[in-house]
Amino acid sequence: MIHVSNFSNGALNPALSYMVSCVGCFLGLRCTTRARAYQGAARARWLTLAALSIGTTGIWVMHFIAMLGFAIPGETIRYNVPVTILSMVIAVAVVGIGVFIVGFSQAGNGPLLLGGTIIGLGVASMHYLGMGAVRVDASLSYNYGLVAASVIIAVIAGTAALWMALRLDSVWSTFIASLIAGVAVNGMHYTGMAAVQAHAAPGLVVSTADTASATAFLLPLILGLSGVGFIFSALIALSPTAAEIVEEGELMKRIGQSQATRAAQAAQAAQGQAGRYEPRGWQPPPSQPYQPHQPYQAPRDEPGPDEPGSLFRPRRPTDQRLMLVISA
Repeated sequence: MIHVSNFSNGALNPALSYMVSCVGCFLGLRCTTRARAYQGAARARWLTLAALSIGTTGIWVMHFIAMLGFAIPGETIRYNVPVTILSMVIAVAVVGIGVFIVGFSQAGNGPLLLGGTIIGLGVASMHYLGMGAVRVDASLSYNYGLVAASVIIAVIAGTAALWMALRLDSVWSTFIASLIAGVAVNGMHYTGMAAVQAHAAPGLVVSTADTASATAFLLPLILGLSGVGFIFSALIALSPTAAEIVEEGELMKRIGQSQATRAAQAAQAAQGQAGRYEPRGWQPPPSQPYQPHQPYQAPRDEPGPDEPGSLFRPRRPTDQRLMLVISA
């Protein structure tokens, strides 16, 4: 049996993998916190972001950062590219199934246990599928007792992550929960890696088709997904918190109720006015100012002596003025 090293770079890989796993779990837990404050499509979007954060950064990136420290003396380790990508897809898919089961189910332990079991089995599947992508000129086998232990740890870790996602709201409690989740995920990984046994296989020919080295393939992919994680961090930091979302929802609900009350009152007033009979086209006469009673005076065609003429009815001389003119 060939000696296998999981710490070829010392404590660098375990430390980085633990840190990245904590970041991914923290982002995922914050997404689930916001998802609980929404309903319908908005909740589904936040749960999807949670699955991406936990599945990619919290689990997959952590796994392959740790795998960069995996070495077999005298052997060059390569990875099958399609199988490696498939392991990431499986990680995101199973985490998504778990969080959606819990996110859209009624409160109770049944959905929690079901979702946690699915996530745990999915994480274990991702781990061993990722190990299946390893291409090396040696025969790899596993200690099935340690394999079973790693699966149990994965199920416990998945259930604990969902429980924390449902119970924790504050940033501080989520931070503590992400530290615990990071320990669980890394514990599962290194338990599974402890189960790996390598044996010399003279004459074994390993196909290198569709493969790439760790530095040429894994490192750029890990850096890219880490950049996506930072984008998720900015998105979550700029989005309103769960408490603000709930407060805004209650405010909009009160506004809607107030508008509905006003509309109902307006409808009742309109119905009351419609009950009175009014002729078609009738309008109430305009109000007139009060005027005292004046004696009746017959209309005159001519303005009086002290009344000026107008443009359309010029003033004519009276009979007295006409007589004076004639006598003169």
